[in-house]
Amino acid sequence: MYRKKVITSLAVAATLGMLLSSCANQASTGGATTGSGNRIDIPALTKIDTPAGAVLPAGDGKGTCPSTTTLGYIGAETGANAQLGINIFNGIQLAINEHNAANAGCQVQFKKFDTEGDPNKATGPVAQAVSEADIIGVIGLPFSGESKATGNIFEQQGLVHITPSATNPTLTENGWTTFFRGLGNDAVQGPAAAKFLTGKLEAKKVYLVQDDSDYGIGLGTATSAALGSALAGTDKVTTGQKDFSAVISKIINSKADAVFYSGYYAEGAPFDQQLVGKGFTGTFVGPDGVKDDQFVKLAGDASNNAYFTCPCIPGELIPTFESAYKKLANAEPGTYSIEGYDAATVLLAGIDKGKQDRASLKDWVKNYDADGLSKHYKWNDKGELQAPTVYGYKIAAGKIVPIGPIGE
Repeated sequence: MYRKKVITSLAVAATLGMLLSSCANQASTGGATTGSGNRIDIPALTKIDTPAGAVLPAGDGKGTCPSTTTLGYIGAETGANAQLGINIFNGIQLAINEHNAANAGCQVQFKKFDTEGDPNKATGPVAQAVSEADIIGVIGLPFSGESKATGNIFEQQGLVHITPSATNPTLTENGWTTFFRGLGNDAVQGPAAAKFLTGKLEAKKVYLVQDDSDYGIGLGTATSAALGSALAGTDKVTTGQKDFSAVISKIINSKADAVFYSGYYAEGAPFDQQLVGKGFTGTFVGPDGVKDDQFVKLAGDASNNAYFTCPCIPGELIPTFESAYKKLANAEPGTYSIEGYDAATVLLAGIDKGKQDRASLKDWVKNYDADGLSKHYKWNDKGELQAPTVYGYKIAAGKIVPIGPIGE
């Protein structure tokens, strides 16, 4: 929902500097050209300049706090889509490590609670976490369904939580004062995805398939509406589905030249693999729930037709974050790693300012107004940020690489 060295080897054609509206980042990219077959070749993004005054976890090094002060991560550590959660808690761990290394007088503890990403299993871990008085702030939950199922528990206990990745727009319509979203919601991503499909990817007929999660339904609804006359048809699949032959037949019969899959990579990967296996030669586009190296691994060569949309910053283009994250996790930053890092930083900054109980830390977040590495963080009274940038990504040499802002 931070990292790498500039990926100059992936850049093709001319690059164009553009100002990123959400966080004053400077990005380099270029125009689209027609590639082989139906694939549009869009040059890779090679550079992001982070805000000069971004708040970092280390702070001024003068923080003091009780030794029991604890932040929590609640979300998937295991389960079919666990990698998205792992990306996030590694980002959180990095932020806490950097904070503690710089602040001898404030050694913040970190506890993780596994929900498996399942709304039906999330209430137990959340109930356990809110019952532990030392936990004064939480980063999570990653997924919209589990966030919906547990928001009232946080609210009853006054425990502030920042989700780095849950995007269903209705989550901020529940009157919760403890819920804050650290990214743009699907009312932002859906129209951006539609514009990306029909604009840069030049799709004339798009078939939309959504899963049965709150996330998939919300994003599917927003994207369908934005596609308008370019929508060739829609269908639904279920969590855990393995055989997609029925929906694939509908797609091929519709003569769509692009498919948008609104769901997660656990189903998105075999769906794309079977789609290509049945002879589909068009473009496959997945959102942030699909944008993960596990999708590439599971889909194999079929993933070469894939692009992604995500309201997440490509933190791999931030050298200091990329280097530190890789040292910690022995892996490149993933989707929402930098958002997890930034969310933890917001809470750590409050702790260093003496906001060391649940009520004062919640009030700190409510009134926060500062740059992080990924974007500017200032929330409205519902817990929503100003509409941040949505990025496009593509597969290049078997890896997911950014291609710049979309929908602008």
